[in-house]
Amino acid sequence: MQIKKAFIKDLEQVYSITKNCANHLIKNGIIQWSSNYPSIKILKNDIVLNQLWKLEEAGKIIGIIVLTEEEDLAYASVKWLTKKGKNLYVHRLAVHPTFQAMGYGQKLMDFAEAYAKKNKYVSIRLDTFSENERNQKFYEHRGYKKLSKVYFPNQSKAPFYCYEKQLNV
Repeated sequence: MQIKKAFIKDLEQVYSITKNCANHLIKNGIIQWSSNYPSIKILKNDIVLNQLWKLEEAGKIIGIIVLTEEEDLAYASVKWLTKKGKNLYVHRLAVHPTFQAMGYGQKLMDFAEAYAKKNKYVSIRLDTFSENERNQKFYEHRGYKKLSKVYFPNQSKAPFYCYEKQLNV
């Protein structure tokens, strides 16, 4: 198993993972991702900005995670635990449904947390869908604190919960 930066040549595989995850969520009644999100344009931009990491097993991409310093505009009203500054944001964590519940999501978050500590970020911030209880438990079990709600109307009418975990404090 390896986690490394994704390249443009990986775009189709990365997009396929997110589409499979979106379909899997929809089948389970969770309308978190749709046919519009995440788009191939968004994923390509993540790769171009060097913020998309891929998890490979036996040469095949089975998961992804985006790590960025850019704060989403939707987060403007969130009362975070730490001051705005050296914060790392996690987006688009996805593991192909065939490989879910095998610890790969944990490995991607272990990587994100190690990366954040190594690069001296004070916290990791993220959001997860309010109707995805499994994800909420996943982050809470890892020590993330639920803060407030934000809305992404292009994705869902339901809110997303913001979470933060303090590091290097």
